[in-house]
Amino acid sequence: QVQLVESGGGLVQAGGSLRLSCAASGSIFSINTMAWYRQAPGKQRELVAAVTSGGSTNYADSVKGRFTVSRDNAKNTVYLQMNSLKPEDTAVYYCNAVVVPTGWGLRTLDAWGQGTLVTVSS
Repeated sequence: QVQLVESGGGLVQAGGSLRLSCAASGSIFSINTMAWYRQAPGKQRELVAAVTSGGSTNYADSVKGRFTVSRDNAKNTVYLQMNSLKPEDTAVYYCNAVVVPTGWGLRTLDAWGQGTLVTVSS
């Protein structure tokens, strides 16, 4: 019913940059918060950054000043610009969206992408 497709992961050297994209499609009436999470090997999934439909953002302390989250509401797409990457940023990055599907009224759906691997070499 609702799909999230991520792109932009890959291998980069420490200090480099990557830009992740996540496009939502399907029977979507509106999208509330869109966010990026990550999960490193052996660790729990953690919130990296989030942006509301109004453009308010919040970030994990570990990425503040280096990562920027943004969204294009017309395209139902969220982006994560990652600069000054560190080896500890290596993880699978997941897109998340709180979606109001068409015909669901006030109910929401917590949608997830399949994940994209980001590897930062030292």
